[in-house]
Amino acid sequence: MAIKNITITQGFIISGLMNLTVLIFSRFFTNSTITEFDPVVMSNFGLLMIVLWGLAYISIAKNYHQLKWLIAIFAVEKFIYGYVWINWILNNTISDVYKKDIMAGIFYSIYGINDWIFFVFFLLVFVKTFKTPNSLGNAE
Repeated sequence: MAIKNITITQGFIISGLMNLTVLIFSRFFTNSTITEFDPVVMSNFGLLMIVLWGLAYISIAKNYHQLKWLIAIFAVEKFIYGYVWINWILNNTISDVYKKDIMAGIFYSIYGINDWIFFVFFLLVFVKTFKTPNSLGNAE
């Protein structure tokens, strides 16, 4: 399956924007319910780091083909967050989060799905860039 370069660029932008939605769900880091239910990964510092990762994705959207190893790091990062989310889901009751705050409940319901989707995306892009090491890609 060939992914067009424009689609990949858009994918990086969308992945970054998805990370930036943490600002909405956390009400610009004032939603204490998110941090209460996972004080390590989803602390305000952790949420800020999610924003920074999102900005990093957006920053390479047009030059991704020159940064294949960074894309591999992005894939690993998404895998880790996806794995952490599965562990969280298996060890917590999402309805408890919804009872305290609907925005936090939505956040915990979807953040891992988003991470798994973009793990696959980054992995596919890495494989594509790895197969064409000296190519800047087509203008498709």
